Amino acid sequence: MPSTGDAGLSPAVVESIAGLSAGTVSTLVVHPLDIVKTRMQISRSTPTADLPRTMTIIRSMTSAGRPVAALYRGLTPNLVGNATGWASFFFFKARAERALSAWRGRGPRAADGRDPPPPPTSAWEFLAAPALAGVATTALTNPIWVIKTRMLSSDRGAAGAYPSMMAGVRSILRGEGLRGFYRGLGVSLFGVSHGAVQFAVYEPLKRMYLASASSVPSPSSSSHGNGNGNGDGNIDGAGGERGRGRVGEERGGPMPVQVTMLISGGAKLVAGAVTYPYQVLRSRLQNLGAEERFGRGIAGVVRTTWRDEGVRGFYRGVVPGVVRVMPATWVTFLVYENVRFHLPRWV
Repeated sequence: MPSTGDAGLSPAVVESIAGLSAGTVSTLVVHPLDIVKTRMQISRSTPTADLPRTMTIIRSMTSAGRPVAALYRGLTPNLVGNATGWASFFFFKARAERALSAWRGRGPRAADGRDPPPPPTSAWEFLAAPALAGVATTALTNPIWVIKTRMLSSDRGAAGAYPSMMAGVRSILRGEGLRGFYRGLGVSLFGVSHGAVQFAVYEPLKRMYLASASSVPSPSSSSHGNGNGNGDGNIDGAGGERGRGRVGEERGGPMPVQVTMLISGGAKLVAGAVTYPYQVLRSRLQNLGAEERFGRGIAGVVRTTWRDEGVRGFYRGVVPGVVRVMPATWVTFLVYENVRFHLPRWV
């Protein structure tokens, strides 16, 4: 029987491994849809050319001699980027939560000398922790996303296309220098708001569910009390402190699949509706030959997109983006929540 203790793993390490697992699995599942979304984002309508539709792009890829290879072109940078991105995001998020909790301070020590439980996470901390984690993660992974965007936006045999991730690295170093790896960084930092909004919705909804679930009597309630062993009823679930989010122990496992899908999907839709335009701007800034096609810098891309396509241009690819993002979100959070719950009990 695996231990249910913390097994010496810090919360940040558990979060990081859970994020790494989630990013890897979700990327393998939805990578083909990511290609479609990227190609639609960098497409522009002209008087003589219609915009490619989702099925048109899929047919063009699958009609090639190696359809599976075409559907998974650029998998390496996408896999490395997502796995690294989620691992670092959850690691930095856990550290930020702990730092914010320490900065805010605890109450006075109990009569027996024990530290009091951390105060409940406030609304601004739900925004601040993922925002800080997002800034660190974006700076770390932006070079990977530049290569990924360029590989996904072109077929392998197209002029100037990178045949591999390392070929892309060499090409950027040779032609653009280190600055080339940080194209679109400014608009990507704006995209930090996406993760902040998503977790500002996800964590409170998760907390509300866990609170309601913990109030329902269970067979283990008589022997386990409130599930955290210290009588304080802490069900924070944010993952930043030892003993947080442990309601799953008294309920016998992590949140049910359908609840995780509902909460994570709803949070992702809200965040996506608010921040999707930045993804279009980022893809266009990072694309090969971006200045010639879309203008110089963020302001140039915004002006060109608004002039040529209007508001719709900022939501280019939103349909495959939504189709892609829901399965990816469900897979990501199902893997994350399960690994996060079970890892300390098996290691």
